[in-house]
Amino acid sequence: MAIYSKKQLENYAEALIWGVTTARPGFKRGDTIQLRFDAPGLDLAEVLYAKLVKRGFNVFLRFLPTPMMEVALHNDSTHEQRRFLFAGDKEFWGSINGDMVIRAPASLTHLKDAPAASLMDTTLTRNDLRSIRVANEEKGLAGWTLCTYPTEELAKQAGLSLKEYARQVAKACYLDEKDPVKKWGEIKRDSGRIKKWLNTLGIDTIRTESKSMDLEVKFGEKRNFIGVSGHNIPSFELFTSPDWRGTKGVYYANFPSFKDGNYVEGVRLEFKGGRAVKITAEKSEKFVRGTLATDHGACQVGEYSLTDRRFSKIDKFMADTLFDENHGGKYGNSHIAVGSSYSDTYAGDIRKLTPALKEKLGYNKSAVHWDLVNTEDKKVTATLKNGKKVTIYEGGQFKY
Repeated sequence: MAIYSKKQLENYAEALIWGVTTARPGFKRGDTIQLRFDAPGLDLAEVLYAKLVKRGFNVFLRFLPTPMMEVALHNDSTHEQRRFLFAGDKEFWGSINGDMVIRAPASLTHLKDAPAASLMDTTLTRNDLRSIRVANEEKGLAGWTLCTYPTEELAKQAGLSLKEYARQVAKACYLDEKDPVKKWGEIKRDSGRIKKWLNTLGIDTIRTESKSMDLEVKFGEKRNFIGVSGHNIPSFELFTSPDWRGTKGVYYANFPSFKDGNYVEGVRLEFKGGRAVKITAEKSEKFVRGTLATDHGACQVGEYSLTDRRFSKIDKFMADTLFDENHGGKYGNSHIAVGSSYSDTYAGDIRKLTPALKEKLGYNKSAVHWDLVNTEDKKVTATLKNGKKVTIYEGGQFKY
């Protein structure tokens, strides 16, 4: 039985094309786009492929590995195999203009018993290729977007029926709108006004308080809040990459998450001097500690984000970070990501953002990027450079 109608699939594909062409303006006929997808997402991949070809793009198709393939790689391979890149891989990633991903996982827990060293190897290998794409994105040569297609596994782990899960995705991505691209344009316009307000306040630090946490991050020099840029469908969050060195206090993720096959719940991080010095979790604590020890930057903050409940219609736990980090519900959400930062939050000419300058400005570097979500009612206060305090977010929405 089909999950979505032909019209809904076409709307999803159009939203994704809006996403990638918004993320990187200037696409033209003859540009190369890599389309990666899990097998259960084939219905959407076929519709999207046809639309991309019709627009004149050269499309390279790549199936993502199945759970059985990933288990074999992590349990039966050598270090050299996991770190292996095919001849031409780096050149290929350096040549594509776009990368589009349809995630439709058949399993979320198949790697829960994989050796930690194996998981670290594959994380580092993926990061080798991702860094090439990021470098080209900084030069305006490449763009990317991704989405999630409903599966029985996602629905099961979220505690929903497949029909309920698919309805949440459709609602979040405007698949039942007559013109979803127009709707995304409106969201981009309205969120742009909030970003402009935030970026002209002159923020020095941001303090987030809820019943379970009290965290302060330093906004950092030459930073912007960004978001609703086409990179994710859906995306409602406004985020920045703070100066990791100014992080202090306690962060708590009341939403569970799945990472590398592990179900993680109740992560609590205590920061001092920019680093998580005390790490606990109600479930999978050993895994959390291991992940945050992947490299030097894994226990430092690379992203700080807020989602306004007026934009996001997502009101259930989805067992998928893409949706959970954009949760609207009653109180919106905030999340941090431990690990790598986003260089496009730089307020200057990104083409001049050298590795040395990134380090000087406190942009975090890591092979890890793990979003940890809090949906509690919270108050977010910005201390401005002139010493004034401004409440920028409360009751699940920006105070703009």
